[in-house]
Amino acid sequence: MIPDLEITPFKEEFSQRFYDLNAAWLKKYFYIEPYDEKVLSKPNTYIIAEGGFIFFAKYKNEIVGVVSLINQKSFFELSKMAVDPKFQGLKIGKELVKYCIAFAKQKKWVNIILYSHRSLETAIHLYKKMGFVEIPVEKNSHYKRANIKMILAF
Repeated sequence: MIPDLEITPFKEEFSQRFYDLNAAWLKKYFYIEPYDEKVLSKPNTYIIAEGGFIFFAKYKNEIVGVVSLINQKSFFELSKMAVDPKFQGLKIGKELVKYCIAFAKQKKWVNIILYSHRSLETAIHLYKKMGFVEIPVEKNSHYKRANIKMILAF
């Protein structure tokens, strides 16, 4: 664990930070798809109320990262992960993924699935390092930009 890093669950007061952190990386590398806008704008409605979870990385009392586990009914999707560019390189993303893996194991889930894009090489490298393996992406994925799907089975 990183000194001065705390992983904390969703609080309504962090909703704007959830949106801002995710919107920043989406705009940098892609664009905000309609599904993204819906989920990012109303995380309480589209993630929490649907049985999902959101966790924030708080570093020295500042929210610097976020990740969610979205209940997709037949699986939980690791999604909406972002770290403030000023704090990248501190391995905060890795800590968020580790936290989600431990959380999923504690809940006795059988796996976690994620969607990404091959151009996000740093993220893909992290996921592989954490044990995720590539599986086929279905044609009707809820993300137009997704060209890689990965699973971590427990």
